[in-house]
Amino acid sequence: MLCSLILAVFLVWATSSAHTTGRPCLCSALLPEGLQVNCSSLDLVELPTLPSDTTELHVQDNRLTSVSPGHFDRLVALKKVSLSGNPFHCDCRIQYLRSWLLRNRAVVLKEPICAGPDSVVQKAITELSDEYFSSCVLAVCTDCTYNTVIGVVLCFLILLLLWSLRLAKTRRLHTAPLEVTVDSLICAGELEKPLNMELLPQVLDVLHKKHTIKIKAT
Repeated sequence: MLCSLILAVFLVWATSSAHTTGRPCLCSALLPEGLQVNCSSLDLVELPTLPSDTTELHVQDNRLTSVSPGHFDRLVALKKVSLSGNPFHCDCRIQYLRSWLLRNRAVVLKEPICAGPDSVVQKAITELSDEYFSSCVLAVCTDCTYNTVIGVVLCFLILLLLWSLRLAKTRRLHTAPLEVTVDSLICAGELEKPLNMELLPQVLDVLHKKHTIKIKAT
């Protein structure tokens, strides 16, 4: 009995951290095993973190507009849940709760209904069709397509930059001054006439200025 009391006190402290009004959810042990969490009529705008061994959950008559994706997935022992009396806004954010309700109809004490938008007011969340959420799927696909396009464009820009750098390097190699030694011009038997050494400076100067050719005399 003492252990159960300590556990209840701990759970009260844990669930109070996500509360907006300062009043914590009430937790009580159920026999033989289980835990009841009562968060009804506490003006909650979001669900607190719930113990994984919760078997009964009462969150009716609050200000919940949706349930965060995955919030109920840990509650594998849940046998009763009450969500009625909350102004659920049935847009794309309600998809998770709808899917969870469809899979767990047996534990729901009363079907929660939509408070908005106007087209689905007073309609049970589980009655919403897959077609109703078709625009949400389109939005997700659009985001995926956008991210894919951005990735492809970035890859193209990187490849273009690498190609430009390689082209610039190639051009520098092709336009580099050509260095020719006198030995390479004067080969045995290739010159029919003796080289006029007096004209050599003038020839070197012309080659350098007009053809960007540097000749090193050796």
